Amino acid sequence: MTDQQTASFAPESTRESAFLKACRREPVPHTPVWFMRQAGRSLPEYRKVREGIAMLDSCMRPELVTEITLQPVRRHHVDAAIYFSDIVVPLKAIGIDLDIKPGVGPVVAEPIRTRADLARLRDLTPEDVRYVTEAVRMLTGELGSTPLIGFAGAPFTLASYLVEGGPSRNHEHTKALMYGDPQLWADLLDRLAEITASFLKVQIEAGASAVQLFDSWVGALAPADYRRSVMPASAKVFEAVSGYGVPRIHFGVGTGELLGLMGEAGADVVGVDWRVPLDEGARRVGPGKALQGNIDPAVLFAPREAVEAKAREVLDAAAGLEGHIFNLGHGVLPNTDPEALTRLVEYVHEQTAR
Repeated sequence: MTDQQTASFAPESTRESAFLKACRREPVPHTPVWFMRQAGRSLPEYRKVREGIAMLDSCMRPELVTEITLQPVRRHHVDAAIYFSDIVVPLKAIGIDLDIKPGVGPVVAEPIRTRADLARLRDLTPEDVRYVTEAVRMLTGELGSTPLIGFAGAPFTLASYLVEGGPSRNHEHTKALMYGDPQLWADLLDRLAEITASFLKVQIEAGASAVQLFDSWVGALAPADYRRSVMPASAKVFEAVSGYGVPRIHFGVGTGELLGLMGEAGADVVGVDWRVPLDEGARRVGPGKALQGNIDPAVLFAPREAVEAKAREVLDAAAGLEGHIFNLGHGVLPNTDPEALTRLVEYVHEQTAR
């Protein structure tokens, strides 16, 4: 796919936004800000519109997805919207029997642990997720010059949920499969890479201006295991959407030891959690990548002066970077005061205005 063929997918009005400029490592009018999980439980308006609606059901209602995605943009004046979804949505769309249980997370009725189980992971088609196309088109019409970030779970994290049957502290079944049957593991991740890439393509073709691959659990791996057993699948996802010309963000939790490899996987922007300062993160990732991050989400529970002091530390650590997108080092915690987020956006914008 050429740039000429794909230029019409992302709205032209977003190209000169501070967020996309930072992704491209170009000069910006101010450091752009958005927050992972900015659309969600911390907002009273979110809790109101979600009342009585199951999580997966809410992800399949375009009008509701649009409203939830827009809420933090209206309230906080962030520089980008993140598409409201869940990482297991594409798995549900291809017929995997799963549910998101409150207080637990995604739970899979029949875990995938044998070669015969792979047959249950069929290809994802745009028709499977027509509600995503509709929601993205509605959103890009509402957002104007504010970019929309498409969203998907990375192959390793999806595999972990599928193999474990739900969230896991130690990932023992996942690692047993990875070490015990490397070929089956590789085939599983390759299949998930194809599904994930298809899900991101739907969002880009409907108008998303950037995409983020979210790898919640990959920090559980040693670098050698990541390089051998996970990186090829993540790289396949990034390569599959490279022709669209939209920025690709890669984020994982507890991935300080993996940052260099995550940069090699093909993203344009690497997310750094709060455990590694951004200047050190830049050294590990290497040149040619923008960085995203990385204030500790728990800092937002401290007094305003403490929040601003920590934000200043992040901005100082990012001062020499070619491109920096201010974000948390993970998602907004459910009990966060929304006003703290609004004030943080204002502070970063004021401190970095050029």
